[in-house]
Amino acid sequence: MLKEYKSVQEVVGPLMIVEGVEGIKYEELVEIQTQTGEKRRGRVLEIDGDRAMIQLFEGSAGINLKDTTVRFLGKPLELGVSEDMIGRIFDGLGNPIDKGPKIIPEKRVDINGSPINPVSRDYPSEFIQTGISTIDGLNTLVRGQKLPIFSGSGLPHNNVAAQIARQAKVLGDDAKFAVVFGAMGITFEEAQFFIDDFTKTGAIDRAVLFINLANDPAIERISTPRMALTCAEYLAFEKGMHVLVILTDLTNYAEALREISAARKEVPGRRGYPGYLYTDLSQIYERAGKIKGKPGSITQIPILTMPEDDITHPIPDLTGYITEGQIILSRELYKSGIQPPIFVIPSLSRLKDKGIGKGKTREDHADTMNQIYAGYASGREARELAVILGDSALSDADKAFAKFAEDFDKEYVNQGYETSRSIQETLDLGWKLLKVIPRAELKRIRTEYLDKYLADKD
Repeated sequence: MLKEYKSVQEVVGPLMIVEGVEGIKYEELVEIQTQTGEKRRGRVLEIDGDRAMIQLFEGSAGINLKDTTVRFLGKPLELGVSEDMIGRIFDGLGNPIDKGPKIIPEKRVDINGSPINPVSRDYPSEFIQTGISTIDGLNTLVRGQKLPIFSGSGLPHNNVAAQIARQAKVLGDDAKFAVVFGAMGITFEEAQFFIDDFTKTGAIDRAVLFINLANDPAIERISTPRMALTCAEYLAFEKGMHVLVILTDLTNYAEALREISAARKEVPGRRGYPGYLYTDLSQIYERAGKIKGKPGSITQIPILTMPEDDITHPIPDLTGYITEGQIILSRELYKSGIQPPIFVIPSLSRLKDKGIGKGKTREDHADTMNQIYAGYASGREARELAVILGDSALSDADKAFAKFAEDFDKEYVNQGYETSRSIQETLDLGWKLLKVIPRAELKRIRTEYLDKYLADKD
């Protein structure tokens, strides 16, 4: 028998206080019936004796305290999962919004899943090809990794996300590959961009989209990444698929968390975000990975816009602690017309060494990666020196490195959003560009690789 109460005492923003309750649980789903008969949903956020604080999914506008009935449903928020979800578009609460038929679920799963137990984790080691040279060649993505993209307001992170979703694949593995895309607090135009791009390119045939718009309730924003990850866990660990989860924009998620925290009158932490922001973000990120004995995997690419391009802001700062690297988009490169504007020097993939080399990419990958990175850094320094002192102050080696850095930006980084390069094409392009640098300066590449690959590119 479901418990019903007509003892709503207070409504503050998206929160409702109900008194005289008993036998209810944290995270329990709630149905609210207003005086007009309209039904809304919520969840139990806090219990204090016989008082319950409820988070309303659809907002509190128009609720009459006296005539509102609250019914506790005895279960948490769940997602009905099925393989039929692939190719479909849902809202942030898992309801279909693509005018397709209702999903007949194989089972219903609590969206508040647990992070993968460290003991049962399998170490990520297989290369994922994104088709983007700056990622594949220099900041390699590995199956089961968490590799966020740090962007800024107005930068084309949506184009990069759509490109990765279209092009990503696991090489040399016959297992099915799927993309689960979770969007939080994006505009209608951004949502339409993703839907049109996925549909036009056929990527929708292997994707599941969860879309929460900017005008949807903040509470729904909290559920969206958990819905996406619950779907991904089902496809990966029960259906044996390799799943790439792209979440955008985590900054909107954290803002929603801050809004709810303020409504609860909690003591704020850094910049007004709740003190448990680190814990909350880690509960999302740590649901990615591989499990020993199971063929499937979840690889995660969270995207977040850094307020004022500040990498020390709490959201990118905490994300950097939890995840295994970061891909950084540069405003300077973007203004230069380079697409995608990925800045390789501060970018990092901590697991890249595990996914490259003979049998995975190519034997020369590690050496060329280190040499390209060093050459690009030297070239940028030489260009800065030339601005201050003039070209005449540069040595011949400095001029070669400066030319390499310029060519690298124009050819290697600036591949556009429609080009998908294989890892072989990326490595060959790297060798072609390295020919600008005198062989004596290529100190990070073994002699046998110089003999083999430099000769090939002559």
